[in-house]
Amino acid sequence: MTETHAPRPGATSRVRLWIILGLAGLALAIAAWVMLGNAAGAKECPVQDEAAAAIDAAATGELAALNGTGEGRGYASMAFKNAAGTEMSIADFKGKALLVNFWASWCVPCREEMPALDALATKYNSDTFMVLPINLDIGAGGLEKAQGFLDDNQFANLPLYADNTFAAFDRLKTQAVAIGLPATLVLDENGCELAVLQGPAEWNTPDGERVIEALLGLGA
Repeated sequence: MTETHAPRPGATSRVRLWIILGLAGLALAIAAWVMLGNAAGAKECPVQDEAAAAIDAAATGELAALNGTGEGRGYASMAFKNAAGTEMSIADFKGKALLVNFWASWCVPCREEMPALDALATKYNSDTFMVLPINLDIGAGGLEKAQGFLDDNQFANLPLYADNTFAAFDRLKTQAVAIGLPATLVLDENGCELAVLQGPAEWNTPDGERVIEALLGLGA
């Protein structure tokens, strides 16, 4: 005959206590995970819906593929070098709205886009705006190829800035901002993203000028 033992006094209470403590610990772990996730995903810039909408509304015709964003992504820390090899970042251009164009000498659409970007820079570069090309030629001789292309075409306002580590563009791919070249970011004076263009565009047109005028009008 099997004996049935009654629970020892206090045993049920101790089990209940351990369950409560376990659930409390799980709740704290979940809360910590959420807080860490939110911190990791914190936006560098404020959301700028109105500014993005103004750029988006101006982007028609040749610039119809330009999409207003303003979701809070910022690029002040994005690093690259100038032609002399000096380390720089987007933060070095604080105070200027930027048209940041990522290009490479082996990219045919990039090469075709450069004359229009140079013409746009010639017309609009100032204390408040700049076309900022960032070259992404990597490997041995990459910078020399990029400089050679710029020199051969005698662009007046497209200096050589480059990231031969490709880290800057990898960041855009990781954040699903861009997947191929050329790609262009429209940034405000604090390096905050207002619009993105994936692919080339004919910037030296009334359509391109309308986008720049809208960008400059934001700070007026």
